[in-house]
Amino acid sequence: MLQAKITIQNYYQYRHVEKPGWQLGWTWAGNEVIWSMSGAFATKQGNCSTFKFEIPHCCKKDPIIVDLALEAPREKRSDGCCHGGFLAASAINPFKSFVSFGMKVGNLRGNYTAHKPLNITLMAPGLGYTCDEFVDTDPTISSVIEGKRQEQVIRTWKSTCTYSTFLANRSPICCVSLSTFYNPEVTPCRLCSCGCKLADNEAKSCIRQSSLPLSERELVQCTDHMCPLRVHWHIMKNYRNYWRVKLTISNYNLGKNYSNWNVVVQHPGFSQQSTVFSFNNTVLPTVGVPDEVALFWGLDFYNDALLQAEEKQVGSVTTEILLLKDMNSFTLSNGWAFPRRVYFNGENCEMPLPDTFPMLPNGCSKKNPYSSHLSLLFLIYLTYKTLNFWS
Repeated sequence: MLQAKITIQNYYQYRHVEKPGWQLGWTWAGNEVIWSMSGAFATKQGNCSTFKFEIPHCCKKDPIIVDLALEAPREKRSDGCCHGGFLAASAINPFKSFVSFGMKVGNLRGNYTAHKPLNITLMAPGLGYTCDEFVDTDPTISSVIEGKRQEQVIRTWKSTCTYSTFLANRSPICCVSLSTFYNPEVTPCRLCSCGCKLADNEAKSCIRQSSLPLSERELVQCTDHMCPLRVHWHIMKNYRNYWRVKLTISNYNLGKNYSNWNVVVQHPGFSQQSTVFSFNNTVLPTVGVPDEVALFWGLDFYNDALLQAEEKQVGSVTTEILLLKDMNSFTLSNGWAFPRRVYFNGENCEMPLPDTFPMLPNGCSKKNPYSSHLSLLFLIYLTYKTLNFWS
């Protein structure tokens, strides 16, 4: 029998895994079974009829593993476990961006050598993630006896999981609207940004178009854009050395709160000093992206939850941002003051067309916002060490 430890690490800086949480699956290479687990559990036991005396925790060829709740009893826990399936974005809370759990693996092959599992799958909690097969990496070394002794496991494997928006959401979930102090016209979200309105004009709620079964589709307020979420960027004031922006996120979803939400804004103005009044924020390190990228998320116990909409109003959170001017680059013309890209919970928000941006009194903005892709990686580690030589 072997002792295995599995660690899931979220390296994505601005995408978290929300409840009901992650699900990890694989296919055993042989006839392995899970005798016991700590820090997580298999959703199905499977057929264990061949075991007469001690019944394994899971006998399925393709087990599905989920996290334990925060309130799990002490005897079922392990170090680094039990977040209820939640994994934080690494730039927001690195201490909650990983989870670990243990299991005893038995019914091994004749030479008792561990064989790597196959067909790794990750649901977090929905579709979107594709995982590579496990590959050998340097064996994990841990410190014991107050750091005075090092112990090495017999084998460590690693799998990398990448995310695809297309696999997760065939239709966008977010759009961007714009306004300024110098123009009374508001640039709304593009028509049918996230699908087209099917209900009549008097309907207050609409079922959003989706490839999901009808029972799982989102019920949102009827709008021309049909997005569950809208991010609004308003240029408020232009001072001598600073300029002020108001950032508002609105929830049109009639059946869902967004806990631990975050918004990413790509804009060259964030290369200068900024003051954010009602959100947490940080500037993300990037490679190959020409503009600065700022990450915003809610303050604990104040606006960290974006509440669901009601029929006559939307849920919203807002902040003002004061940005220092770089006199060599700052301008209100040609769309410079508007975001290049906006992401909500890691999902790309549909931007208005450049020729619809609010015009200055003496002209209009024509600059096309820069499009870029910011990547995501999940790493899953599986380590084995020997318990004893029977199975």
